[in-house]
Amino acid sequence: MNLLARRPPAWLLILADAVLAVLLVVVSTTGSAEPDLSPTATVLCWLLALSVAVRRIWPEPAYYGALLIGLAVLALEANRLLPTAALALAVYPVATGRPVRRSAIALAAGLLGNGGALLLSTAGRTTTSNGWPDPVFVLATSWLILGASWSLGTAARTRREFAAREARRQAEQAAADERLRIARELHDVVAHSLSLITVKAGVAVKVLDKHPDEGRKALVAIEEIGRGSLTEMRQFLGALRAPGSEVETMPLPRLADLPSLAERAAEAGVRVELSVDGGVPESMGPAVYRIVQEAITNVVKHAAPARCQVGVSADNGRVRISIVDDGARRRTRPGPTGGHGLAGMRERALQYGGDFEAGPLPGGRGFAVHTSWDLP
Repeated sequence: MNLLARRPPAWLLILADAVLAVLLVVVSTTGSAEPDLSPTATVLCWLLALSVAVRRIWPEPAYYGALLIGLAVLALEANRLLPTAALALAVYPVATGRPVRRSAIALAAGLLGNGGALLLSTAGRTTTSNGWPDPVFVLATSWLILGASWSLGTAARTRREFAAREARRQAEQAAADERLRIARELHDVVAHSLSLITVKAGVAVKVLDKHPDEGRKALVAIEEIGRGSLTEMRQFLGALRAPGSEVETMPLPRLADLPSLAERAAEAGVRVELSVDGGVPESMGPAVYRIVQEAITNVVKHAAPARCQVGVSADNGRVRISIVDDGARRRTRPGPTGGHGLAGMRERALQYGGDFEAGPLPGGRGFAVHTSWDLP
């Protein structure tokens, strides 16, 4: 069925049809029941072959032309094989390129017209007198050939439509996955930056009057965090532009960026003890970074000041990430804990077929995030 879903180049198909048409008429006229064909019959046979040669260029005109010319050939009793063969070849592109109802009407016209002409041309003849078989057998064979050609064409059309629908579905799914990825990245960037900005703004409000230097440092940090976040957001939003637009590229976060993440968290009141063991592939670096970033962001939002232990390792063929803090959780709004942040971390782990666990520690103080997945 895969062969039916693939379409060779148009010029190659037309060339093959032209060669087939020449061979068909040569073989049919050479082996004709009438050894001496009249000039009119010869011209009609070649016109019938021409309809086969142009069947892919003008499917319906070629088919109905083959039907009419075939009726004339049968009326002259010049050849009884060529009309059926040409009609069967001509009905195939009609079935592949036209709606089923329209191609079925064409098939019915061919079955009735060609079948009726065959019955008339073979009526009263027997296999012993002139070598022709029974008319019913001729009619049944003709209908079988035409029906098989139409069925193959319809199957090819159905298969190609299915392949096109599947390609569209995959493209839509890829676009949806890309939108989800961008939304997840934007959430991580915005949530982390706004959490740090909120903490720094609170510090500036408290110390600006008594300790202006500390207040200015907090404001400078807010400016730097805001600029960096705007740059990242500009890159992500650029990916949502129309295809073909020029989007400035930026490097993805890596494991080497985790120390700077820990430093920013320390400025927001979360002391991060970072432990990174080698062996994590570079392709997994962005996912690891985002999981750690989101976990630390949650600590800043809900538990600062606190101490947080972050461990990233790759051993025994498995990547392991652990983020554990000792802060007292604060509810920022009613309702169950968790949200887009935990969902985003879980999705990143599931991308690699991994496990994800997150929840408060026993005793009501502290929170832990654990995730792991196999190395490729």
